[in-house]
Amino acid sequence: MRMLLGLVLPTSGTVQLLGEPMPKGARRVLPRVGALIEGPAHYGHLSGRANLALMDAAGPGGSRRTRTARIDTVLEQVGLAGVGRKPVKAYSLGMRQRLGLGAALLRRPELLVLDEPTNGLDPQGIHEIRDLLLDLHRGGTTVFLSSHLLAEVEQLCTRVGVLDRGRLVLQDQLATLTAPTGATVVETPDPQRVRAALDGRVLALDATRAVVRGADPAEVNAALVAAGVPVTGLQLQRPSLEEVVLAAASTSADRVDAPGERSRR
Repeated sequence: MRMLLGLVLPTSGTVQLLGEPMPKGARRVLPRVGALIEGPAHYGHLSGRANLALMDAAGPGGSRRTRTARIDTVLEQVGLAGVGRKPVKAYSLGMRQRLGLGAALLRRPELLVLDEPTNGLDPQGIHEIRDLLLDLHRGGTTVFLSSHLLAEVEQLCTRVGVLDRGRLVLQDQLATLTAPTGATVVETPDPQRVRAALDGRVLALDATRAVVRGADPAEVNAALVAAGVPVTGLQLQRPSLEEVVLAAASTSADRVDAPGERSRR
């Protein structure tokens, strides 16, 4: 993300942002981009409003006459409209995160680049920011984010890329990555009777469910009911995003094994 915004230079290769080479095209393209990378930086002794005013004045593209209105709008968007003159040093982590997102939205960007946008927020705050990002997307803003919270990614994103130790190991539409596998998950108090009724079609069993070959739950249910097997639930089997990521990536990048430990795994 830092390379994308021209904050660090790649050791090899090139980067384009909205069709412009970076960092050469930074002056032309960055006014069209809002970004929040890692922790937001603010002047702690100033209010959130004063911080936003300084940020708005620092770059091109924003009229001074409409500055107050723009600041009012983004403070309302990120849930800080009533914060008043309270200095940022007295803000909670979640409030600082909201203010950082507000700064990224000041110029109504075409592209919004976010790194862990819900960091420090409580569950209600995460829900509010998720709704805000989805609303921005519906309004035409492209949202590009990184997150370790895969449940949030599943609710927000339409296309997913997986980075493993600096390399892009997987990239596709979320709907493709989590598409049904062609099997049906049967919830039942007696999985062994599923095996007896559908011998040859059972792919896996545990204490309360069976995975059966077949992408038509109604057909699977009819066969089990005809055989007298109690069924409490049916659903198409599909991988979660977590399962997709774990299958594509190696061990955790911040794991440090003892010498020889990795070779035994």
